[in-house]
Amino acid sequence: MHAPRPPLVLASASPRRLDLLARIGVVPDRVLPTDIDESPRKEELPRQLAARLAVGKAAAAAALAPDALVLAADTVVGLGRRILGKPADAAEARRFLGLLAGRRHHVYTGVALRSPDGTLRTRLVDTALAFQRLTEAQIEAFIATGEWQGVAGGYQIQMRAEVFVRFLSGSHSNVVGLPLFETAQLLRGVGWLRP
Repeated sequence: MHAPRPPLVLASASPRRLDLLARIGVVPDRVLPTDIDESPRKEELPRQLAARLAVGKAAAAAALAPDALVLAADTVVGLGRRILGKPADAAEARRFLGLLAGRRHHVYTGVALRSPDGTLRTRLVDTALAFQRLTEAQIEAFIATGEWQGVAGGYQIQMRAEVFVRFLSGSHSNVVGLPLFETAQLLRGVGWLRP
């Protein structure tokens, strides 16, 4: 006999994360987006920001659902020490694409799983990618799609931007927004996901 599982809360408004969880048979009992300050701190590196925000989101959701198992994640695109957040407008998205073109960058996702007893389990996943060199015409055509809106780095790998990726090392699902292998490990570790 297994003990009853606590309800699972996903602390994210991202439809991509819900879709990714569904791929591994996980349907949260509740989706509870959190509203925390996502501004990077002075001198904060991309990987540190991803880890800190995941933990912060888990804590914020746990305060609203103390009896639940809370899953939170945050994805950050890093180019060296530089953090490429969600572009404010088309001009910034264009600038981001120009920076990423022909260069290697990293996508970091912090994943935090907080149990009802306050135990926190975390993972930080790093995927390295390189975009091809992009022509102005390619950049303009991509900007016209609007796919850059509301996403870290100004692109979604599961959409048209995937044709720009000439190299990827690590987790593909991490770049979409949730590393499935590591997330499944965390859920299995607390007995929520079986086998």
